[in-house]
Amino acid sequence: FNKHNMSNSKEVIIREVWAFNVDYEFSLIRQTIRQHHFISMDTEFPGVIHSSKIDRRCLQACDHYRYLKANVDELKLIQVGLTLSDGKGNLPDFGSNKSYIWEFNFCDFDVNRDPCNEDSIDMLRRQGINFERNLYHGVDSRRFAHLMFSSILVFNKSITWVTFSSAYDFGYLVKILTRMNLPNKLEDFLSIVEVLFGKSVYDMKHMMKFCNSLYGGLERVATTLNVGRAVGKSHQAASDSLLTWHAFNKMMKTYFKNDEAPKHAGVLFGLETAA
Repeated sequence: FNKHNMSNSKEVIIREVWAFNVDYEFSLIRQTIRQHHFISMDTEFPGVIHSSKIDRRCLQACDHYRYLKANVDELKLIQVGLTLSDGKGNLPDFGSNKSYIWEFNFCDFDVNRDPCNEDSIDMLRRQGINFERNLYHGVDSRRFAHLMFSSILVFNKSITWVTFSSAYDFGYLVKILTRMNLPNKLEDFLSIVEVLFGKSVYDMKHMMKFCNSLYGGLERVATTLNVGRAVGKSHQAASDSLLTWHAFNKMMKTYFKNDEAPKHAGVLFGLETAA
């Protein structure tokens, strides 16, 4: 697992993806995926509406999954952010002097009709998400799923996925890609994640358990690691995916030797099962 050089100082541009340009944007991703086989991913969704009455730290992995399934089955995805990088930490530039990351906006969620957590919706509005624009101009998740399958982003063993507290992120992607509610058993869900996304899936939130002084959410962790947000705002999927990627690389350099990372692959925070 290489330690990447994050000295790339090109201006980063968020490529906003809507129904009208989704095919073109996936064609760009297809062009670059063989050279940029690290993908940092983040999603935005309407919060949670089912939660435990007891401290989440007292819950077992199967309990966490039961609440995850109840929420993901009932709620709809709002955004997916993808940051692609090569083995040296370079983002796609397509021969320009700018680097690019992607933000997919979905039309599935109707803020006036669909279940949601109102506090989460208010927060996402404050961060700049326009739910009306998403509804009328966003990507249909069925089209997104078709393009994911045809763009070798899934079933691709050469890709490494980097995430932060990503059980829900993968929950929504599994739901979209399978067009089904999540399986009843945690083990079946984890098997599907491995089939679709491979074994090289890293969740920073889980790995932080092995790092002294790292705790809290993405923003706090990035600050602790002295990593700044290169573009956009928090709780916007593309911006968070890039911050996750930069924070992950700093965490790897600071806390992990070259041969230590693979033992943490495939473990999602909150869904850790006994080996």
